[in-house]
Parts: sequence; C-alpha cells; structure tokens
Amino acid sequence: MALRTRIITRAFSNLTHKPKLQVLGNGSSDVIRVDPTGSPVSNCGSSFSTAAATVEAPVERLFGLVKEYEDYRRGLYGGLTHKALFVDAVGTLVIPSQPMAQIYKHIGEKYGVEYSEDEILQRYRWAYGQPWRRSSLRYVNDGRPFWQHIVSCSTGCSDSQYFEELYNYYTTEKAWHLCDPEAERVFQALRAAGVKLAIVSNFDTRLRPVLRALNCDHWFDAVAVSAEVEAEKPNPTIFLKACELLGVNPDDAVHVGDDRRNDIWGARDAGCDAWLWGSDVVSFKEVAQRIGVEV
Repeated sequence: MALRTRIITRAFSNLTHKPKLQVLGNGSSDVIRVDPTGSPVSNCGSSFSTAAATVEAPVERLFGLVKEYEDYRRGLYGGLTHKALFVDAVGTLVIPSQPMAQIYKHIGEKYGVEYSEDEILQRYRWAYGQPWRRSSLRYVNDGRPFWQHIVSCSTGCSDSQYFEELYNYYTTEKAWHLCDPEAERVFQALRAAGVKLAIVSNFDTRLRPVLRALNCDHWFDAVAVSAEVEAEKPNPTIFLKACELLGVNPDDAVHVGDDRRNDIWGARDAGCDAWLWGSDVVSFKEVAQRIGVEV
C-alpha cells in the first residue's frame, strides 16, 4: 500500500509542480515548453497546443486515479485517508514575524553591526549552505554552537551578549506567528475525528518553548524534533520516530511541509504519504478535507 501511495503521489506532484517557461534569445518569442515531468516537448509556440492536448488526457486519468485511491483509503479507515497527520514547523505551521536580516540588523546595531540587511542575508545564506563540520547534525541540543557560527558569519559580530539576545528573541511569541489563522479550529476537528497529530521538525530544543509561547503545543499528540531524535529531515528516522510516538504505521500517516527535499522526499522514503505546503495544499482546511474531515 505504501508503494502505491508513493507512486501516485509522485506522479500527482509532477503534474501540480509545473516548471516555469523560459524565454530564449534576445526578445525571441520562442520558448522551451515542458511536460508535467519537466521534459522538453517543444521549442516553438506553434506546437504548444499539440503538446497540451497530448498531456490533457493523461492528466484527467491521473486525477481519476488519485480520487479512486483516496476513496479506497477512506474505505479502509472509516471515511479517512490517513490515521495521522505530521506537520513541519517553520515555513508550514509558523513563520518568522519579521525578516531574519531585519532582526539581525536591528538588534545588532548597538553591538556595532554595520552590514546592511541585504549583506546580512547574503552572508547568512552562504554560511547556512556550508557543511557544518563540528557535527553530522546542525541542531544538537540547544543548537548554540551552530547558531553562534551562523550569526558571526552573517553579521561579522562575535559579541556573546549580542548572540544571546538574538538567540533568546527567537524563543518568544513576538518572533513567530501562525501561517494559517484557521489552524487551531482545523486541528481540533481532525483530533475529534480521530486523526493523531504530530510536529516533525528540524529544530533545536527551543521548539517546545516556541510552541508553548504561541499556545499551540497542546494541539499535538507528539513532537519529533531533530535535536532530540538525533536525526534531521530528510533522514527517514525522524518520521519513523513520529510514527512510533503516535503508534501508527508509516503508510497510515501523511506529512505536510514546505521543503520538497526535507519534507516530501524524506517522508516518502520513510513510507509515509506527503503533501507539499503551498502547492499540493495551501491551507490546513484543505489538508483536513483531503484526509476526509470537514471543518
């Protein structure tokens, strides 16, 4: 069953995540057009209608197959497609209330940070993208060594007081807000319908205080955070730990997250279903409806 889930979901994702068309040449109207799997099918506007017609029929058949499979799962689970929902934290459940570079700059000014917000952002991206040589995991326990490195590289400031003020800021409710204001109502409906809920997140040990600060920790039956599990997405281990905490099999669960590599590929490698936040689903109400719970 898990294999069939992954095959259908991957095919469905290819149809819903369409690459952008790219213009070639200096003002040329010619474009590279792609089919739903990303393969070139034409490099001129005149043949696009033929390609579109070729794709249309398989699209309709695949949508029918997805519906048939979801109906099949609802028959297994008493009207539900899944017994458990996993939710990514940052970028899906919560997002920063202000841009990172703005906060780094604002708090850092009294400590002598002179870089502009654009410079801080560029340096942050470079530092975050480099391998972390001190450990196989970025977030070990409270994550301080990793974040000290990131802050120092991003701002050029190694002042310990600056780091502590910045680090502690991201444990408070003013640093974060919910992506979806309907989240609480939806999660209540899901739990009332018997769906178990868990957070699955690459984060340090501040995640639990953050959830408490936002008064949403009680929405979930379990929290699988990488700093505690000692495995970071896309490692399947963290998803399997969430299954263990909820007492469900991987193919009973669907994970929702905003990162294709960490959330979608990682969850599927663990045997779970997965939906890309912002593309496959755009609200938790839609998540609930796809599972089979009306809100």
